[in-house]
Amino acid sequence: MSLSDGTFVARRGSSAPPATALWKAVKRWLYVFHRWTGIALCLLFATWFFSGLVMLYVSFPSFRAAERVATAAPIDWRQVHVRPNRALSGLGEMDAPAEMRLGMSGGEPVYRIVTAEGRRAVSARTGTEIRAVDARRAKAIAAALVGAPAVSVDPVDHDQWVVTRAYNAMSPFWRVRTADAAVSDIYISQRTGEVVQNTTARERFWNWLGAVPHWIYFEALRVFQESWRQTVLWTSGIGILGALAGMWIGLLRVRLRVRYKSGSVSPYRGWMKLHHIGGIIGGLFLVTWIFSGWLSMSPWGGLRDKGREDVVSLYSGARPGFASTDIRALAQVGADAREVRFGWMGEQPVITLWGGEGPKIVDGATARPVVMESSRIIAAARTAMPGAKLIEVEKLERPDRYWYSTGDPRDDTRPLPVLRLKFNDPENTWLHVDPATGAMLGQIGSGGRSIRWLFNALHSLDFPWLIVWPPLRHFLVWMLSGAGLIISISGVVIGLRRLRRN
Repeated sequence: MSLSDGTFVARRGSSAPPATALWKAVKRWLYVFHRWTGIALCLLFATWFFSGLVMLYVSFPSFRAAERVATAAPIDWRQVHVRPNRALSGLGEMDAPAEMRLGMSGGEPVYRIVTAEGRRAVSARTGTEIRAVDARRAKAIAAALVGAPAVSVDPVDHDQWVVTRAYNAMSPFWRVRTADAAVSDIYISQRTGEVVQNTTARERFWNWLGAVPHWIYFEALRVFQESWRQTVLWTSGIGILGALAGMWIGLLRVRLRVRYKSGSVSPYRGWMKLHHIGGIIGGLFLVTWIFSGWLSMSPWGGLRDKGREDVVSLYSGARPGFASTDIRALAQVGADAREVRFGWMGEQPVITLWGGEGPKIVDGATARPVVMESSRIIAAARTAMPGAKLIEVEKLERPDRYWYSTGDPRDDTRPLPVLRLKFNDPENTWLHVDPATGAMLGQIGSGGRSIRWLFNALHSLDFPWLIVWPPLRHFLVWMLSGAGLIISISGVVIGLRRLRRN
């Protein structure tokens, strides 16, 4: 019925106003959506939080440059008879390759060269290209690396530890099990004899509880790059929406001023109450953690840097082959070297010797020591960024918000001091250069700096003030992960009970 002033009075049994009905429908679907996404994903969330704690202490296996140098034997210069320019000409390479280094492999000095055709190897003793490595030689290479005899050797194209796209260019492999205390598996390229990966029994065990479930890194899925990426994107994306719905419901149901009859701020009991209160306290961390993981998959292109791809090449300058290096002089200055890297800087060949007390840089032709001057680095950096103005040169003596290391061996090496050169190109690119060797260590633009906060900071809590206090960072990670585990495990229990009732 209606009154004379136009006010409507609802009849008994009539429907609620449209806005109220809509709000009730929204709330109902919020409950339904949160309930079933929780049933589907809470076990995965619990696995993610537990595996993240494992990853705090055991990283995914890797064999990076620092470990390669540390485990390498000193170069036996008595066997080095082939100069780098001859090694390149023997391969038919007129221009300098993207990467070239010299090191020992199974008692023989070998040049490792990365060309447009792929990774190649040349004996520094005979000058012949190494096109295939048999099982016997692979066992010798592995035994020399770990200092223990080989137990078994198996051919593999890929497995759980060499499954990513980066290994495709180096496969197939020999997987050599050795008799050392760590029970190591050494992965050696069947084509070049290069060691590309090593794992220990401890790493393999803990990674099945850590990185493998955390990244959904199961070989059967991970071998298909895009399928794996879409799986992570969709599971984490739906998880974000489900968690946000749960936070909204939790806030709707909590009472801080006028509490429920039980005196509690929550209307629930038992596991439901634990899930409700845990979600209120730790829900924000859960959402930001899942969001940052989702962002790491670069949805819609993400925030990755879209700057120049030829910066490193321009920094090196023209590279017509390599100089005819004085091997005798190089052997004298690098008597204790374990690895020799051949590079170019501002169109000049340079050699960096690794091992002993640290890197030494010498002239590419004469092998005489070179003192790297800042003016030379700045000139090469300007050449690497044509059309952009160098606006600032900063020498970092200590880590800062963008140049730091968490101690994780998967991180790229970030030595100090380092030069940071800032340019005014559209990406506001920063170049980081080692002032001792002149080597470019990395470039980062505005997109990369955003990712540093939206992914690294939110996902790993690697804030500068926490990096300098590792125990505090670990404590916070444990505390917040504990809240996430409470939310997830209680959600699993509630979900199982719901399924039983149904």
